Amino acid sequence: MPVVFSAHGVPKVVPATAEDRGLDYFDATCPLVSKVHRQAERLVEKGIHILFIGHQGHPEVIGTFGQVPPGAMTLIESVEDAEEIDPADADNLAFLTQTTLSVDDTAEIVSVLERRFPSIKTPRSEDICYATSNRQAAVKSIASSCDAMLVIGAPNSSNSVRLVEVAERQGISAKLIQNADEIDFAWLEGVAALGITAGASAPEALVRQVVDRLSEHFEVTEREVETTRETMQFKLPRELQAA
Repeated sequence: MPVVFSAHGVPKVVPATAEDRGLDYFDATCPLVSKVHRQAERLVEKGIHILFIGHQGHPEVIGTFGQVPPGAMTLIESVEDAEEIDPADADNLAFLTQTTLSVDDTAEIVSVLERRFPSIKTPRSEDICYATSNRQAAVKSIASSCDAMLVIGAPNSSNSVRLVEVAERQGISAKLIQNADEIDFAWLEGVAALGITAGASAPEALVRQVVDRLSEHFEVTEREVETTRETMQFKLPRELQAA
């Protein structure tokens, strides 16, 4: 049975270990994450120290740090970290980011880094996943017309948790649920306009199940708000195509 590596990416040692053990594997790393991996490798090859904006312990952070030698990157989790970091060579820095961060939080951290280290090198393009940033923008767009918001996604999904935070910053109550069974109808008491969004990897079927369950308890009128149309497509991993 083949091993599948997560879309979050894995450290280089993982596929190497799989090969040593004679295991077949599919590398399902998201191309946007792979792009960050390649940027990290190129910067380190040039002797540049990387300040990596992300969350300690997140699989994507572990995977990205595992692309370069120990000590080549420093994790920045907050504005406070950005203010306090004291690099050995302040003129030889670059920053990269986890792809599933809050756009607003990341902008604040980047602003601090660019103020403190004017020569810091920036990514050639936005590292935050387009699906993540699009969903955050959509939440901001509909929040003013909602009394509350349900976010469909896993509690260990960074981009889903960020959607809850974005909604709350817009001044409305928000709750993360994994599926229709987790709907708290007592929490919905008094809510006339409910916003529903989902994490980047939540299947449409889960969204429909939530709407259907709500329809069993309320008279539901749906209104879909489109803030942007996503047309990007990625090819299957070569190994999976071959299989």
